[in-house]
Amino acid sequence: MILTDTGPFVAIMDRGDPHHARCAEALRALTPPLVTTLPVLTEAMHLLGRRQGWRAQQALAGLVRSGKVEVVTLVQPELLRAFDLMDRYQDTPMSFADASLVALAEHLGLRQVFTLDSGFCVFRFHGRGAFHLVPAPKRA
Repeated sequence: MILTDTGPFVAIMDRGDPHHARCAEALRALTPPLVTTLPVLTEAMHLLGRRQGWRAQQALAGLVRSGKVEVVTLVQPELLRAFDLMDRYQDTPMSFADASLVALAEHLGLRQVFTLDSGFCVFRFHGRGAFHLVPAPKRA
């Protein structure tokens, strides 16, 4: 089980995305389900709709329907934690989708995140521990 951010969903569904091959390769090594939040799914659906249209949105919906992607609903404590995280990382900045993943990571005890977002190099698990990113960030 791995937390999954918006970027990989978009890259996997959009073959023209510059990160498509890298994310598709990383996906083959992961064990389903990919776990995400409704804010991440919403962001991915919006971006896919703008880039690729209805078919790409339907492909992502198919992953959810198949059980390969599990969408976890944040309850009040995790939602409040997400808002606190956005306050803490306002200079990074941290989107609501990213904050929802960090709050869920803390709740579930998961430190591995499938993401292309460099913010996850800065964000900390319970304010201390680093996240393990898949695919590994490219070094400059």
